[in-house]
Amino acid sequence: MNITYIIGVIAAFGVMVTGMMQGGDGGFLTPSQITNFLDGASVFITIGCTFAVLIASFPPSALKAIPSHIKVLMNTKKYDPMSVIDKLVDLAQVARKNGLLALEEMGNQESDPFFKFCIMLIVDNNDADQAKEIMMNDLEQSSSRHDAGAGMYEKASSVAPAFGMVGTLVGLINMLKGMDVSAEGGASNIGSAMGTALITTLYGCVLAHMIFGPIATQLRQRDEEETLCKLIIVEGIMSIQAGANPKFLREKLLTFLGQKQRDGGGKGKKGGGGDD
Repeated sequence: MNITYIIGVIAAFGVMVTGMMQGGDGGFLTPSQITNFLDGASVFITIGCTFAVLIASFPPSALKAIPSHIKVLMNTKKYDPMSVIDKLVDLAQVARKNGLLALEEMGNQESDPFFKFCIMLIVDNNDADQAKEIMMNDLEQSSSRHDAGAGMYEKASSVAPAFGMVGTLVGLINMLKGMDVSAEGGASNIGSAMGTALITTLYGCVLAHMIFGPIATQLRQRDEEETLCKLIIVEGIMSIQAGANPKFLREKLLTFLGQKQRDGGGKGKKGGGGDD
């Protein structure tokens, strides 16, 4: 479970709701203030139109991937570049002693599909340039799919405030059309009607910055973590094929990491640390 995401979203909503309950006639923390921010029509316009635009903007395959995006978002599995480097050094040691064909058994035991794929490429004695091209194409396509997934939530984040404004305009138009200042008490309802009209803007901002925005950011961070590990794998596999010394290989691959990670893992098999 992604605790930081859950805590952040809950905290944001908690702070917002607490702010809503302040400043009323009853003083600090009056729950009755919350009802001022509830409006069914505003919810329908903002959320309904936002999801309608997503349906119009993306193919069904992208929309079907939403559950997998949420799974990635909530998954606590972290990509560990130090673990990848340790595996590559082990592979280099085996290759130096027994040759590249000896890596086939280790490749079959590898759980990471990309890592296994790269190992098998050099076991099959593919040309080095062709093997690297294949690996990089796979990496780029994977990153492109991830970028498209994050882009869908960024699109939602950009259109939600716009439809919040649309809802506000709809409310203002209805308010002005129904207002009769000549009648008794006709202008007394302007304040409450204006407040209702502005609620959709609030809903649009909440959707954009408290729901869709964090999802897109989290997905991009996961993509960056995965891409870093894949780049290390590609560089490591190509160096193994070239017959690199295991010790030199470790030092070479550590240059992909921040200084704190190097200090934590450069002298042995340790887990990753923080970054610069």
